[in-house]
Amino acid sequence: MKIITRKLFVGCLLLILLLLVSCERIEDGHYGEAFWDGDTFVQKTVDASKLDENKIKAFVDGKWQEFELTNFPEMFMHWNIQARIGTLEGITKGEMPNLEGPHNAIVATYGYRREDSRFKVNNAIKGCGFLPKRENIKEINQMLAETDTLHFMKKLEILIGMYEKADSLFDLNKQISLELYANPERGTQTFLNQMTDPTSVMVFMAIPTFKLKTIAYLLHPDNPDLTDYEKDVVEYINRIHSYFHGEFSQDFIAVIYNVVEVYNSSPGNKNGRGTLIVP
Repeated sequence: MKIITRKLFVGCLLLILLLLVSCERIEDGHYGEAFWDGDTFVQKTVDASKLDENKIKAFVDGKWQEFELTNFPEMFMHWNIQARIGTLEGITKGEMPNLEGPHNAIVATYGYRREDSRFKVNNAIKGCGFLPKRENIKEINQMLAETDTLHFMKKLEILIGMYEKADSLFDLNKQISLELYANPERGTQTFLNQMTDPTSVMVFMAIPTFKLKTIAYLLHPDNPDLTDYEKDVVEYINRIHSYFHGEFSQDFIAVIYNVVEVYNSSPGNKNGRGTLIVP
């Protein structure tokens, strides 16, 4: 099969991404300005000071609560990693990736009624992935920086190698994403909801399929009070995004989805159909 060029492939992926998230963009009006301090923000509904202990506090349902993070079960990891490796190997053969699978999470949020709607609930598709463990993240950021100019096919081999070492490389109670469009003049509904109530539910269009109930922690790249680890997180999420999709002119808001509950939502299985499997 003829190998598609990197330029054409990346262009197609960017078009798909823009179509997926276009419903989040605001064409008129100013929303959520109160959340911002100049060109940056601090998410005041999350206290991540105990995140290294796998605990997070969040303002949920009108009160502060503490949540303990839970690791992904083996069945989730097997499905997720095998699907990701299969997609990357398909790309090396010239195959376009499918939209279904572990990369594109459908994220439900609730909390803020925007001026153009009568509803607080929202749903959006977000590209997501894994976050390296604290002890690995600086080394991986350096590796991504050093290999960023390699041929696209070589970079795919590096990504496959990372997923083959997923259990030792990644933090297995988190997913990550970027908030691409929120700024002081334009607030996506997902951003506004998560700033108000960080509860976020992720589900994947696939069989088997899983549902993750999470606390979303948002990090602005220009926040001067980010910890050293949080700066590494922002760098990694932006680097891994550009590593695959191509270079961007700015760093975007990073989002850590801290996993509290995992459900098997696969159809036709008595142990699925929305069954809680961890904790």
